[in-house]
Amino acid sequence: MLFLTLLTGFIVLISTLTDYQKTISGLKTGLMMFINLLPALLSILAVISIAFYVLPNETIIRYLGKDAGIAGWITAALLGSITLIPGFIAYPLCGVLIKSGVGYSVVSVFITTLMMVGIITLPMEAKFFGWKTSIVRNILFFLAALLIGFVMTLLL
Repeated sequence: MLFLTLLTGFIVLISTLTDYQKTISGLKTGLMMFINLLPALLSILAVISIAFYVLPNETIIRYLGKDAGIAGWITAALLGSITLIPGFIAYPLCGVLIKSGVGYSVVSVFITTLMMVGIITLPMEAKFFGWKTSIVRNILFFLAALLIGFVMTLLL
């Protein structure tokens, strides 16, 4: 993390020396984007925190743990398919799940469906690509997520 921070600072310094006005404009734009996203981020973090507080760790392990087998994969795939969580929230969430005892294969199924399958966003996708294409794409990625879980089981 320190390396990325130093690298970012160095790049901003180079950008500032190259074109001061564009750098300031870019930093202002980035800050405004962050401020606009902040309420959504905080609400997602609050909901996830409440869910982890309400659900006992044993329940999470029973349904998503290493011994849950294919049922854990399907549960993770369904949760990932209907959840709208941005990646920068999902990855730390998956880290917490792994620390809680959820297997890597289950987490890989969850994160794959989260990023690639969109039940909630299906109507919007269908407006652009048509219902047939959207449904086939979602089904294929859902199945691919289960295959990824299987491969992860073999690898780990």
